[in-house]
Parts: sequence; structure tokens; C-alpha cells
Amino acid sequence: MAVPKRKVSKARRDKRRSNVWKLTAPSIQKCPKCGEFVLTHRVCKNCGTYHGKEIVKTEA
Repeated sequence: MAVPKRKVSKARRDKRRSNVWKLTAPSIQKCPKCGEFVLTHRVCKNCGTYHGKEIVKTEA
């Protein structure tokens, strides 16, 4: 049978068991102008607004 050669330290064991390595979902909000889902702190690709101001002109 396979047997560990050395004792696994508490820190190493706890690092393995922690949630450090798991990915988090990106935070998404609805655009207040058009209602499209947008990543936070980004210009809306649909209407071109950010923080209530038109940043990028889009074709209507």
C-alpha cells in the first residue's frame, strides 16, 4: 500500500482544503439605460453608456 513518507503539515493540508483555488463568477449588472447585462465598471456594448453618460457612439 502507498504510505506517506512524511507528515503533511497543517498549513499544507489547510491550503489544499481551502477555497483559495476556486474561481469566482464575474459580477454582472443590468445597464440602467438599455437593460442589457454588463460587467461592472465597463462601457455597455449595446448602448455605449457608462455611469449615465454616452461614451461610445453606437448606430441606432
